[in-house]
Order: sequence, then structure tokens, then C-alpha cells
Amino acid sequence: MTFRQAIRKDVPAIVEMIADDKLGKNRENYKMPLPNSYYKAFENISADNNQELIVVESENSEIIGTLQLSFIQYLTYQGGIRAQIEAVRIRKDERGGGLGTKMFEWAIDRTKQRKAHVLQLTTDKKRPDALQFYKKLGFKDSHEGMKLHLRYDR
Repeated sequence: MTFRQAIRKDVPAIVEMIADDKLGKNRENYKMPLPNSYYKAFENISADNNQELIVVESENSEIIGTLQLSFIQYLTYQGGIRAQIEAVRIRKDERGGGLGTKMFEWAIDRTKQRKAHVLQLTTDKKRPDALQFYKKLGFKDSHEGMKLHLRYDR
């Protein structure tokens, strides 16, 4: 298996995985042709050195997983860097075989390479299995997170 930076032609496979769960199917718009908003977001991510959109390829060069790492520079922790991991998804037929653990091990190593002092994530409270998985990996539910969803026309 290979971890690499995503390229434009990977966008449909990534969006398909993001849309393929109980929450994603209600908030994503996976159809062909794929809406241009996904490609515009990909271009913005690719242009930002603090963003890494990663795909995992099988030995057959099929995309079987994806994740995004964001590196956030800030003044606290003496000018530290924190990493945020988002959109971790595994293709449905590859789930349950340990790939998620391998992806997080890779992400932790990458976070260390970038000299970030913490890797953080958020998970929806409607995903209790994911929460347990993250705890097994050593993540602690140390903070209470909050969101304010804003509405606007795209």
C-alpha cells in the first residue's frame, strides 16, 4: 500500500468515500459529473503548503482510503504547530481489516515530521464506533468542542 498526495483525477474517488456513510450521504453531492465545487476546493487545498490531502493506494493502484491533514501555526505553546486530521475514510470493501490503524500511524508519523506537537480531531457524536476507535489509538477526549453552522448561498 502507498500513501501519496492526492491529484486532481483522485477527486471523484475521494468524494465517493466521503459520501459513503450515514452522515456523508446527506451532506455531500456525489454524482457524475462531479460538481465543480469539489474541484475548486481541491485546488485551494493543493495550493496551501499547510494542507495535505492524502490517498492510500492498494497494490493494484486502487484508491482505498483518504485523509486530510491541516497544519496550524499559532502563538500558544511557544509558537507551536498543531495538526488537525479530517475526512478519514476507507472504501467500504476495505473496512475492518486494519487499514484505519495504518492510516493513523502514517498520519502520526507525518505530524511528527512536520514538528507539530499535537494531532487533534473532531468526530460527530453520531459516530460512537469512531470515538472508540480513536480512543484505542491513544486519543483523549480532553476538550469540549462546539460548532456554529453558518448558512450562505454558494
